[in-house]
Amino acid sequence: MAPLPGAELVQRPLQLYRYLLRCCQQLPTKGIQQHYKHAVRQSFRVHSDEDNPERIQQIIKRAIEDADWIMNKVGAWPPGSACELG
Repeated sequence: MAPLPGAELVQRPLQLYRYLLRCCQQLPTKGIQQHYKHAVRQSFRVHSDEDNPERIQQIIKRAIEDADWIMNKVGAWPPGSACELG
């Protein structure tokens, strides 16, 4: 499955963090939004000391794949919509 629109612009951990929080805003209910925002924040804290560039890119790639799966699962992604980095 293709990554979320705008995902190719994510290069650094902070960009990923912002991108994922914006994606959470697209989720259908406040409860689901809060759950995934908490998960994003926790994951960011867990990996905040990572300094290996290759590992960071692996984490970014996996996070984007996971976000794509979640957005498709909950039906928050109408065709053509996107989480924007702006």
